[in-house]
Amino acid sequence: MTERITKSMAKNIYYGGGTFALLIFLALTFDTVHQIPKRSNQQNMTENVVAGKKLWEDNNCVGCHTIVGEGAYYAPELMNVFQRRGGADEGTFKAYMQSWMAAQPLDTPNRRKMPQFNLSKEEVDSLSDFLIWTSKVNANEWPPTIEG
Repeated sequence: MTERITKSMAKNIYYGGGTFALLIFLALTFDTVHQIPKRSNQQNMTENVVAGKKLWEDNNCVGCHTIVGEGAYYAPELMNVFQRRGGADEGTFKAYMQSWMAAQPLDTPNRRKMPQFNLSKEEVDSLSDFLIWTSKVNANEWPPTIEG
């Protein structure tokens, strides 16, 4: 086969491939936009959850922790901390968070210290509500292990 690709053949391949890639991109975007409402847990977002997210951002928790795989890998993933430390019971988890946040920084050998943020009881509850809400987002079974 000694046939050469002509300019018009190359142009057709370029435009055809580009159009095909664009159509695939649009189809995947359309699918994603329609999947988000089913997976986001948005219907359960309360003012406390929003306040907890603001605390998460204001205190730069993502500077050390990851959530849904995003953030720094300095400290544990917190997407499933509600299941790990609360046993899926909100009262137990909020009590755990109150004691955990009050006890910081811990003097544990060979472990980096979490700072003391001096959050009020209401702020810790809001942060807990945010982490509880996050744990109920459908993230395709992320994180892959229970310990994050």
